[in-house]
Amino acid sequence: MSDKYRADFPLLAEKMNGLPIAYLDNSATTQKPESVIEAVTEYYRRQNANPHRGAYALSVTATDVYENCRERVTKFLNARRSREIIFTRNTTESLNLLAYSYGLPALKSGDEILISIAEHHSNLVPWQMVAARTGAKLNYIYLEKDGNLCRQDIQDKITTKTKIVAVTQVSNVLGLINDVKAIGERAHAVGAVIIVDGAQSVPHMAVDVQQLDCDFLAFSGHKLLSPMGIGVLYGREKLLEAMPPFLMGGDMIEYVAEQHTDYAELPAKFEAGTQNVGGGLTAAIDYLEEVGFDYIAAREKDLLEYALPKLKELDYVELYGCDSRLDNKTGIISFNVRDVHPHDVSTILDAEGVAVRAGHHCAQPLMRYLGQNATCRASFYFYNTKEDIDRFIAGLKKVREVMRLES
Repeated sequence: MSDKYRADFPLLAEKMNGLPIAYLDNSATTQKPESVIEAVTEYYRRQNANPHRGAYALSVTATDVYENCRERVTKFLNARRSREIIFTRNTTESLNLLAYSYGLPALKSGDEILISIAEHHSNLVPWQMVAARTGAKLNYIYLEKDGNLCRQDIQDKITTKTKIVAVTQVSNVLGLINDVKAIGERAHAVGAVIIVDGAQSVPHMAVDVQQLDCDFLAFSGHKLLSPMGIGVLYGREKLLEAMPPFLMGGDMIEYVAEQHTDYAELPAKFEAGTQNVGGGLTAAIDYLEEVGFDYIAAREKDLLEYALPKLKELDYVELYGCDSRLDNKTGIISFNVRDVHPHDVSTILDAEGVAVRAGHHCAQPLMRYLGQNATCRASFYFYNTKEDIDRFIAGLKKVREVMRLES
């Protein structure tokens, strides 16, 4: 498979510690193609103004840029109407919005929230807060031996007491794809809503919110080629209409009196203050769809099929979530090098020009469930190459040498 897209990413031509960059931390953030960088530059060079605020031509242009992006995201997710698309800073803010504006008003003592043990803290800590403040109970779906969500837990723990089910579509640690459509069907059968953390899925696969039949879905632009600072919350219009605003201030109001405020209609009700208008999300989606999700999936599978056998040949490397079938896995590999702290592994790889993540990956309950304090994580995207993986494997062998351990 060709590496035809790599040249579109300027940073990948730079060096790290004097060596070409093997960037394998795409789950944290992706690199940006030249077209996105140019779009952001063009906005701030020729179109910059505050949207929705002015009647002059430049402000109208900025408003068009902003609202055209909303239309682009609507089509990208196949939402029913653009009113269902709320712009936030990131997935974390989107999920907090739901916790405060949906969870707190909707839940009471005796109700239950169900999440998985594999959730990122962004889809865990807010629900702990909601449970603590409302008296609701927070329950967990645990894992099968291969790392996939326990089917029996899904069946048994979604009951008539369950009001919210919040799960990631793809684990940021294990890279495994959860069947959120089936989970949603089970949730809807008992009258619960299904909230999907799409941070690790939307950049890697086509996500159709109508086909998934989810009530809410959140993702971050920076994980799919856009700059940082813009995120998306999709929500069913009926649910969003009934929710109170999350942030108060400019642009989310219809009329303000001394003692009372009438809020604006959707989506403005949830978009207080100046947003990241020139964030390049439209250009990022355009580029991503030009590449195509079929290509992205095939590329990641190719890289996984190349990397995993090489890693399994290293008897000092312990893998997590790599026993599942590859068609149920995106390009994420979590691992540890026996007798070496993950931070030391990452530091030594960094000296070899290889960038991987080390730590708890904002998923401490999952780490404890796996019996680990931390892991290393290599995460691929379509611009990665087999040469990147070769350097990664060579770097792991170097770790043993530097730490003076027998291989």
